[in-house]
Amino acid sequence: MTAYDGSAAAEAGARSPEDGERVPRRRPGRFGAAMSVLLAAVLLFPQLVPNARFRAGSLVETFLPWLGAPAVLLLVVGLVRRSPLAVGAALVPVAAWLLLFAPLVAGGVSGDGARLSVVQHNVSDENPDPVGTAQALAAPGPDLIAVEELTEEAAPSYRRALREAYPHHVAYGTVALWSRHPLLSDEPVDLRPSGVDENWRRGLRTTVRTPHGDVAVYVVHLPSLRITSQGMRTQRRDESARLLGARLERERAGRVLVVGDLNGTLDDRGLAPVTGRMGTPQGGFAFSWPERFPLARIDHVLGRSVSVAGVHTLPATGSDHLPVLARVDLRGG
Repeated sequence: MTAYDGSAAAEAGARSPEDGERVPRRRPGRFGAAMSVLLAAVLLFPQLVPNARFRAGSLVETFLPWLGAPAVLLLVVGLVRRSPLAVGAALVPVAAWLLLFAPLVAGGVSGDGARLSVVQHNVSDENPDPVGTAQALAAPGPDLIAVEELTEEAAPSYRRALREAYPHHVAYGTVALWSRHPLLSDEPVDLRPSGVDENWRRGLRTTVRTPHGDVAVYVVHLPSLRITSQGMRTQRRDESARLLGARLERERAGRVLVVGDLNGTLDDRGLAPVTGRMGTPQGGFAFSWPERFPLARIDHVLGRSVSVAGVHTLPATGSDHLPVLARVDLRGG
């Protein structure tokens, strides 16, 4: 009987049966590890994704929270293949995701100290049930109700449904605000990008006189973006964001709210002229669009010198967006 020589078998296994050349040993998990490092880099530094031609950067930033799914998938694959390298590397994007989004999962502050509650909703210009939508927006008893895509035909229905509980009202074009508290010195805000018809009116500013002091409130609706074969088209949205950002820079009120459909997430660099001048809300993800399977929060309540918390969505109405409710602490941000 011939003695078994393990070293000889290993040597034979390392050679090609055809030409006798040594075959390099594979290191399992190297590809997965590389993908994990790349994913972590995109999560932590999305601004490095170029935005010049296809607006790839804005596209990635719009759906940034969803990058947690491939991070978990890479971790599972590493565990199944029992690759310490792949598992260790996959923990990096998982940790990056938790660093960025765990506060949202936790739900933020309770909002017990809130002095003002705000409902914001793109009600859709094709909404078949304006009365039911108005009643749904008033159901939580907010202090302010801001709407976009308000048509001339639907406006009387909203006014009749809301006038008893919300006697103070201002509208401009397709945006409007209903309030329990008096409204002072309202004015239009010009957000019209170049090349758009002059009847395009999607911004207003007013002052809400609350029992705890005045608050400047902007109700806005930035242009829609489109995803095409040439990438995501955001030029008009970005131009309107710059116009709004310039207006906010000139704003001298001590406390400011920006409420509306910004057609972008807070991570989207195209909204930086606005988000860079406002605070970051605390609360859940509150994905508001599209209504049937929400993927992103593009409807916002942003504050300056106030704290916005407890952000969450309300049940669906006749719109393709979900309403968003936020609580505002006027004591400071």
